[in-house]
Amino acid sequence: MLIKNFKVDRLSVKVFDSRESMGKAAASEAATRLRDILSRKEEVNVVFAAAPSQNEFLAALSKAEGIDWGRVIALHMDEYVGLPEDAPQGFGNFLKRAIFDKVPFKEVFYIGSQLPKEEAVARYDKILSERHIDIVFMGIGENGHIAFNDPHVADFNDPFRIKEVDLDLKCRTQQVHDGCFSALEDVPEYALTLTCPVLFGADHLFCVVPAKTKAEAARAMLQGPIAETCPASILRRHESATLYLDRDSGSLIM
Repeated sequence: MLIKNFKVDRLSVKVFDSRESMGKAAASEAATRLRDILSRKEEVNVVFAAAPSQNEFLAALSKAEGIDWGRVIALHMDEYVGLPEDAPQGFGNFLKRAIFDKVPFKEVFYIGSQLPKEEAVARYDKILSERHIDIVFMGIGENGHIAFNDPHVADFNDPFRIKEVDLDLKCRTQQVHDGCFSALEDVPEYALTLTCPVLFGADHLFCVVPAKTKAEAARAMLQGPIAETCPASILRRHESATLYLDRDSGSLIM
């Protein structure tokens, strides 16, 4: 159930009474947007986030009716460097389990964790250069990051589409909090990420952010300055972006 609905600058913010209702509502609105775009365009290019925060949203979206997935092209926004190809923590593998293998996409482009970094960056940069991103499904990190644009590497005017970054301690610790890795030393120190301009440049942004661990980041995103110190704050400038919170993640802004 929706318990609060307001705007901060251009960003629509919706707070729900539970994580499940948040995920279902975001998926319903995302499905409506996908159907609308597909009624006007032959193909839709969509970027997906991979994180436990997206579980309820992706589960509901994969069951949505009336979406011609055969005209949807899927990309993902970041990937660890150096993980084994079959590592369950790999973001491509997460998305395969969560949605990519559940619906018949026209095409799925994986960043890949095993290619040499320079080759992976060049390959995905070419893929991004050849298409316009219609929708980004995303979350934010405990440090306010979007994709793996942590505060110390985020650049709202980044000249790159995809780049290698080092992950800050808070970001790496979050991966342990989320249960993705058992210990901090197991979390990779580097990743490839789509940059802020690529994410912001999509026509529509759906940002799904549950859990108490994200409450401070949500407050900084909505009440702090629009700056790289909280990369997610850039969503407040977007013409078509919605932030979905549950009661826990929205606890500090209600």
